[in-house]
Amino acid sequence: MRRSLIWFLLLCAIGVLAALAMRRTGGPGADFRENDFAALIAKIGFLVLVGGAALSLFRDRFAQAVQWMLVWVAIGFVLVLGYTYRFELREIGGRVMAELVPGRPVTHGRVVEIARGRGGEFRVATEVNGAAIPMVLDTGASAVVLTHEAAEAAGLPIEFIRYNVNVETANGRTQAAAVTLDRITVGSIIERGVPALIAQPGQLRTSLLGMSFLNRLDGWEVRDGRLTMRGRRSI
Repeated sequence: MRRSLIWFLLLCAIGVLAALAMRRTGGPGADFRENDFAALIAKIGFLVLVGGAALSLFRDRFAQAVQWMLVWVAIGFVLVLGYTYRFELREIGGRVMAELVPGRPVTHGRVVEIARGRGGEFRVATEVNGAAIPMVLDTGASAVVLTHEAAEAAGLPIEFIRYNVNVETANGRTQAAAVTLDRITVGSIIERGVPALIAQPGQLRTSLLGMSFLNRLDGWEVRDGRLTMRGRRSI
């Protein structure tokens, strides 16, 4: 029966090649160019060769050969499906990571989304002048406020700054240093020349992402436990 199956497959392949040859030589609907026809013959011949070799190799284990063939077909289908929907899968993966790692931004073009942390606050993974600086969203802060350590990590000239700006905090009135940050990056959003303040050593535990950054955006909102920020269009 296995020999009959092999011969049947070979006869089918020969029949297909003969039909194509007739179409190529001027039969009705002939639409194959010579190069296309040669390439098609080569592909069919290769498939016949591989199929015949596989059947000959597993002639005593035909059922097992069919099972392995189905397994490889399934693997190939999964790979093709994954490649086809690679962008959607990347977005799903980003959303999962954003839920597992609070502060991790999920980017959709100019739009960046951040999930609310377990403590009810929005922790935002930012880069200041290229340095990774974690911040907390604070809409009550008129400006971005960096801790002394964060400012030092961002390469700001700590030794030359002056703490001469009066600010109100939850612990009362204090003074901070005014600076201009070269660049703040959150996901795909990049803002340059952002006014900011530097807190004195020991006065602030976490840097704050305040309104001097948010006011530069095309828009932002908090809804359903997610912070959505929309970056400006490139000019």
